[in-house]
Amino acid sequence: MTERPALSIVVPVLDEAASVVLRLQALMPLRERGMEVLVVDGGSRDGTPDLAAGWADAVLLAPRGRAAQMNAGADAARGQVLLFLHADTTLPPDADLCVMQAMAAGARWGRFDVRIQGRHPLLPMVAALMNRRSRWSGMATGDQAIFVQRRLFQAVGGFAALPLMEDLDLSRRLRAIAPATCLRQTVQTAGRRWDTHGFWRTVGLMWQLRAAWALGADAADLARRYGYRPRAGAAVAVLAKAPVPGLAKTRLAPLLGDAGAARAQRALLRQTLRTVRAAAIGPLTLWCAPDVHHRHFRAWQRHRGVPLLPQPEGDLGRRLSAAVMHHFATGHGPLILLGTDCPALTPGHLQQVADALQTHDAALLPAEDGGYVLLGLGRPVPAVFEGVAWSTSAVADQTRQRLRSAGLSVWEGPLLWDVDEPADWRRWQALTAAVSDQATPS
Repeated sequence: MTERPALSIVVPVLDEAASVVLRLQALMPLRERGMEVLVVDGGSRDGTPDLAAGWADAVLLAPRGRAAQMNAGADAARGQVLLFLHADTTLPPDADLCVMQAMAAGARWGRFDVRIQGRHPLLPMVAALMNRRSRWSGMATGDQAIFVQRRLFQAVGGFAALPLMEDLDLSRRLRAIAPATCLRQTVQTAGRRWDTHGFWRTVGLMWQLRAAWALGADAADLARRYGYRPRAGAAVAVLAKAPVPGLAKTRLAPLLGDAGAARAQRALLRQTLRTVRAAAIGPLTLWCAPDVHHRHFRAWQRHRGVPLLPQPEGDLGRRLSAAVMHHFATGHGPLILLGTDCPALTPGHLQQVADALQTHDAALLPAEDGGYVLLGLGRPVPAVFEGVAWSTSAVADQTRQRLRSAGLSVWEGPLLWDVDEPADWRRWQALTAAVSDQATPS
C-alpha cells in the first residue's frame, strides 16, 4: 500500500470542461511531491469527469452542490490535512509546503490570501478588503482555499448541507475551536461573476447576502437571490436481475462463464445504483427479478435504504408498465426508467433527462444497438410498452412511434451504449483500464 499523503486537495467541479485540465495541470508539482488530488463531480454534462481523470488521483461522483461534493471528497481522502479548492481558483506552486509549515507551527485550520483575476480595476481592492476582513473576523471563504486538519473537520461534522454560505458556516464552527491561520501567500480566483453581472452590482449583492446570513436568513433564500436555481427532479426506477449464475447476463456466459456473467451483472448493478445515487435527482426504487430476496438486493436495502419491489412476470413491457403505474398511483412528478446495462450513463445524463421532463412529456436516451438506455415519462402512458419487439434493434424506433402517437412531446438525448454481448464487455473493460492507467501517477 502506498504511503499516505500529507495533504489531500479536494476540487468540486460542475461543467468545467473548458478549464479543468489547465487547473489540474497546475497541481502537478504538488502531486509530484506526494500530495493527493481528488476531483468530485456533481453531475457535469460536458465531459468534465473524463477530462479530469488523467490529472487527478481519483474522480468521484457526488450529489450536486459544493457542500455535498466536498464532503464526499473528504470522506475518500487519505491525507491528514484537507484543502478545499474551488475549480476556478489556482494555488501557488508551493501551496503544500506553506500549509504543512503552518501545521507544523501549530495551525489547525486556515486559508490563503486571495487575488481576484478580472477586468475591473477595483478588483484588487475587493480582494484586499476580503483578506483584511477575514483576518479581523477569523472567517474564511471558499475562494481563499480553506485547509483543515482531517480530524478537526470530522469533529465539527464537515460542511453543512447548505446551498450557499457553507464555507462561512464551517468557518464559524472551526473558529469556535481554534483560530484561523491566515497565510499571506495568495491564491488566484476568477472574477467571472464581477465581469458577467457588473462590478458594483456584484459587490452590493455580496454584502447584502453576508449581512442577511449573519442576521439568520435562510441559506436557500439567499441562494435564490444569488442566482442558484433549484435542480429539476425525477423519481428513478431501476429494473435489475439478481446476479444469479444462469439467470443474469446470459449472453456474456460464452466469454465469462455463468458465474462470471453473474459477477458482471453485480458490477453493472453496483455501477448503475452508484450513478443514480450520485445524481441525487429524486427517490430511487429498485425493481427486482425474480424477487427481492437475493442478498445483493437486500444489502442495498439494508445499507443504503434503497426500497425494493418485485418485478411482475411477463415481458419487459409488462414490467416497465408496472413500475410506471405504481409510481403515478403512489407518488408524483416525472419518472425515469432504466436498466443496469449502461456503464456509460453518468449523473449528468440523469440530470439532463430530469431537466428535459420539465418542458417535455417524455425523454429518451437511445442505445447504439437500437434499444434505449432509459425512458423518462411525465405521466403514465401504458400504450408506450404495448406490442414492442423487445430485445431487437426496433425497440427505440417503435417506442418513438408510440410516444408520438400518444401526442407526447419527446426530448432525445445522446446515443449511449450498453453491455449485452462479449464485445460490449471487452469495450467496458478496455475503457475502465484506460481510465485507471490515466489516473495512476507516473
